[in-house]
Amino acid sequence: MGVWVALLRGVNVSGAGKLPMVEFRAMLAGLGLGAVRTYIQSGNAVFESERPAAELEAAIRDAVAARFGFAPETFVMTAEEITAALTDHPYAGADPKFVHACFLRETPAPDDAALRALALPGDGWHIGPCRFTLHTPGGYGTSKLAERLPRLLPQPMTARNLRTLAALQDMIAHP
Repeated sequence: MGVWVALLRGVNVSGAGKLPMVEFRAMLAGLGLGAVRTYIQSGNAVFESERPAAELEAAIRDAVAARFGFAPETFVMTAEEITAALTDHPYAGADPKFVHACFLRETPAPDDAALRALALPGDGWHIGPCRFTLHTPGGYGTSKLAERLPRLLPQPMTARNLRTLAALQDMIAHP
């Protein structure tokens, strides 16, 4: 049985994408997933399954759509991918709440000049496989770069700060 992490985009944000975690866990268990656990109220789950990631992504997205009326972009990742997101960047000493890993379907190739034009002093980014790591020491919520990232990286994406990813990694390590 493999251990997987599901990250759903746009869940329980500003009154949209309402997804009660108790019902989400029950829905995941109903899909035949084992040892289902969730972390905070924003569409993060750890579970066990033998099914491949692409199949799990479609099953979870479709089940949420059928039960809750919206189809969130869903990323299913391995423990190794979560570990890479935590370590494969130059921001090891930064406050983890100000470093966000943006997960994408493909490795991004953004316009560097456009990124620099929006960056505040101290902001930085790192590109990894299917990932864009953004450091915003002034705060993600006030960053023009973070706000415009969906236009600069025009593909399905979801972001989590390193504090959340560390908590998910801990859930994987301590079932």
